[in-house]
Amino acid sequence: MDATQLKSTRHICSCLGMHNSISEILKEKALKSSRRSLPCLAQSQTHPQNLNHFLSVPLSPEPKTYSHSVSASCTQITPPSTDTSQDVYMEEKEVGEFEPKTDETFLVQQKPVSRAKLEARTDSVQGNNLEKPSGLMFRDGKKRIDYILVYKKSSPQVEKRCTFERNLRAEGLMLEKEPSLTNSDILFVKIHAPWDTLCKYAEQMNIRMPFRKKCYFTDWKKKNMGSRFQLKFRQLKSWLPRNPMKLDKEALPDLEESDCYTAPFSRARMHHFTINNRETFFSNSTRSRIVHHVLQRTKYEDGKSKMGINRLLGNSTYEAAFPPHEGSYKSRHPIKTHGAQNHRHLLYERWARWGIWYKYQPLDLIRRYFGEKIGLYFAWLGWYTGMLIPAAFVGLFVFLYGLFTMDSSQVSKEICEANTTVMCPMCEGNCSSWTLSDSCVYAKVTYLFDNGGTVFFAIFMAIWATVFLEFWKRRRAELTYDWDLIDWEEEEEELRPQFEAKYSRKERVNPISGKPEPFQPFTDKLSRLMVSVSGIFFMISLVLTAVFAVVVFRLIAMEKFASFQWEFVKKNWQFATSGTGVCINFMIIMSLNVVYEKVAYLLTNLEHPRTESEWENSFALKMFLFQFVNLNSSTFYIAFFLGRFAGRPGDYNKLFNRWRMEECHPSGCLIDLCLQMGVIMVLKQIWNNFMELGYPLLQNWWSRRKMKRAGEQNKSKEQLPQWDRDWNLQPMNAHGLVDEYLEMVLQFGFTTIFVAAFPLAPLLALLNNIIEIRLDAYKFVTQWRRPMPARATDIGIWHGVLEGIGVVAVITNAFVIAITSDYIPRFVYAFKYGPCVDKGYRHEKCLRGYLNNSLSVFNMGELKNGSYHPQYCRYRDYRAPPWSPEPYEFTLQFWHVLAARLAFIIVFEHLVFGIKTFIAHMIPDMPKDLSDRMRREKYLMQEMMYETELEHLQKERKKNGKRYHHEWP
Repeated sequence: MDATQLKSTRHICSCLGMHNSISEILKEKALKSSRRSLPCLAQSQTHPQNLNHFLSVPLSPEPKTYSHSVSASCTQITPPSTDTSQDVYMEEKEVGEFEPKTDETFLVQQKPVSRAKLEARTDSVQGNNLEKPSGLMFRDGKKRIDYILVYKKSSPQVEKRCTFERNLRAEGLMLEKEPSLTNSDILFVKIHAPWDTLCKYAEQMNIRMPFRKKCYFTDWKKKNMGSRFQLKFRQLKSWLPRNPMKLDKEALPDLEESDCYTAPFSRARMHHFTINNRETFFSNSTRSRIVHHVLQRTKYEDGKSKMGINRLLGNSTYEAAFPPHEGSYKSRHPIKTHGAQNHRHLLYERWARWGIWYKYQPLDLIRRYFGEKIGLYFAWLGWYTGMLIPAAFVGLFVFLYGLFTMDSSQVSKEICEANTTVMCPMCEGNCSSWTLSDSCVYAKVTYLFDNGGTVFFAIFMAIWATVFLEFWKRRRAELTYDWDLIDWEEEEEELRPQFEAKYSRKERVNPISGKPEPFQPFTDKLSRLMVSVSGIFFMISLVLTAVFAVVVFRLIAMEKFASFQWEFVKKNWQFATSGTGVCINFMIIMSLNVVYEKVAYLLTNLEHPRTESEWENSFALKMFLFQFVNLNSSTFYIAFFLGRFAGRPGDYNKLFNRWRMEECHPSGCLIDLCLQMGVIMVLKQIWNNFMELGYPLLQNWWSRRKMKRAGEQNKSKEQLPQWDRDWNLQPMNAHGLVDEYLEMVLQFGFTTIFVAAFPLAPLLALLNNIIEIRLDAYKFVTQWRRPMPARATDIGIWHGVLEGIGVVAVITNAFVIAITSDYIPRFVYAFKYGPCVDKGYRHEKCLRGYLNNSLSVFNMGELKNGSYHPQYCRYRDYRAPPWSPEPYEFTLQFWHVLAARLAFIIVFEHLVFGIKTFIAHMIPDMPKDLSDRMRREKYLMQEMMYETELEHLQKERKKNGKRYHHEWP
């Protein structure tokens, strides 16, 4: 096509209202790759083999052709009237024109393939009955759909939508409209980003792209000294069976890394980059991210703040905006013989299926499909689950130690053999005395969780939390390096529409962009923050009120169960009281969680955060505080307050002068804490997993039912185009990954804070997380629309929350061991009052007589409501007997035990915090070899860029007939 024809064509396009720019075709010869800059051929394998038949590289330069696709768009029509101040916006058909051009200059030369071989390859691919690309392409079958916008025909926001779409075309995007097959009121706007537009915004967004293959270097010591060892190690490794948890590389070709150096994309230096195929140079997630970037910065009205797809979604101009899935996640043919249809199918078969729950996650494939932010979440979840394995093993060992030594426990033996020890009544009224041997089973169960391994396990879990966080930093550093996020800096976020609308009259210059923007005065920000903090304290007080209500219920239930007519309930009244109290508490927790989410949402909006990330961090912190207090307040009451203010027989403390305060069992309060944690943890995890999977399944089932009612019985799900199938899926949570992180962080708190009372908590968390990974994977792949592939370098505010939980866990476990368990009283008795005082060592025989020593005596004849027989009873405390000069006063042993408890808390905290600090300083945040590799690659990258630029300039001079030299021109 000559210049006259091209100019005429451009004139026709401009008359038709098109805004598609046509770049010039470069006719230079292809560059030869230098001897040090080998091409990165693995890039052409980023798509499944079955999808490459329509993305293949052209075999030879062909003349430019134009294909016309009819697309619905908005155009401005002036009505024939005298009043021309108002414009009427109508939707009409518009002829679109675009054909992606292939610039042979920047394509890596491949071996020529004959036309017959290409046709045979295409026929063989089409003969496999694979999914047609129509659901992922425009109607011409050539332009790929990068993003989907959905709106209703009945929407009154026609003017804004037409202006927005016209501006999108002006930015270089291509639009095509398609009606829905399941809803006559729904229209889909398919968006395609041409090559020129992708290059333009990839340069603006500093997207790093591969440009040369990596060159590795080997240390001479490893090369000389480690060669024989490595050879023998490989031979030994080949004899061992293959790790079943590893992924099969042959079944997952997409996991093969391109292994290339990357650099920020630049159109001026396009000859640096390895472009094997322009259709696959930018991955699907990168294309969607570029289109989303354009959608966020395109205006729909005149004004500083009248831009962005988020605002159009908020005012119902559009119903939804999402990148499309890459086809169906199921296939009629097995993946082993026919391969994967697309990345979604590959993720389902190698990640989301329940049958591969023991396999490692394909993190690189997750990152390529869903983006780095979601990839980091699953990497953190997988790392946390893997680190739970040693914690669960040690916790199970502590539990089994208590189980196997339960019969040899001296305290349990004395309780089971105390047939003549009469205990004081546990309630007033119809309650009677009881013998200590009646609680034999209760004492044995308590020993399972309160034994010699409790202190060791508490110290282990405190150190484990530190090691987990420190090694996660190293793992995150490796991922950010592998995913090219080391030098990535988060771009300046746009302001929230609510912030701009509120403070549009007050402006100041942004120190980063240098542009004026709305500004929130400090006094206004402080006043709103104070109101938000007041709301937080009010909700926390509401939680404490709910806990108080549960305490009152336990007091009433204790009295009723202790005087129950059924002997079984009367004998096990403490189990009945604790069990019913825990169930009531769980129902209150789940009910208040619904209220907390709405309150946190309102308080966060009241603060008017400046950006979306600030809004998300503020909302996440409020949700964590609310749910943490809601989940753990009753547990704190049982651990540190239950039985501490009960009083003594004859002088009991009563609530409202009516109900006697609850006291601990003679074997301790730890069993109540254990029961509280076990029931809440199990029920909450079951409920969360059911809601995460059941709710989307029910919603999608209801959507399919509505489709059938609308008269689409003849349209199966597989026959619908991809945009219709995605529209009928559920959108991702409005709060993003906040809910996912919140669930795991709360579980981390349950696993570490009271782990001394419940050593099986890591095991339950491990089993839940194995299910959680596949459940989340199934949800992301099959039940949700594809989220926008966002980038991130870490897990955000949650890392600081985890560190705070680690500090709270050390303090809490110290108090649990010192106050809640009987470890300190037994320790004091063995070394100060027991039979082994003079021997200098301690074992179970040293605890002989401990039970009698820890029980005080009360004269039941002193009761005002008559006397009981026998006259004396026992109760749990260190008080003087009634015949002493100072009856019922604390004994010296009580003060010894109290001093030992305080000393243990101080020693335990300082010891564990010292170990945590030492470990944190000993483990660097980045591995040494990774740091050296990054510095080495940075040096090689600069050298290669200079060499490539020199080679390119020399060829330019040679082509122009000028002299050239080997030195830098």
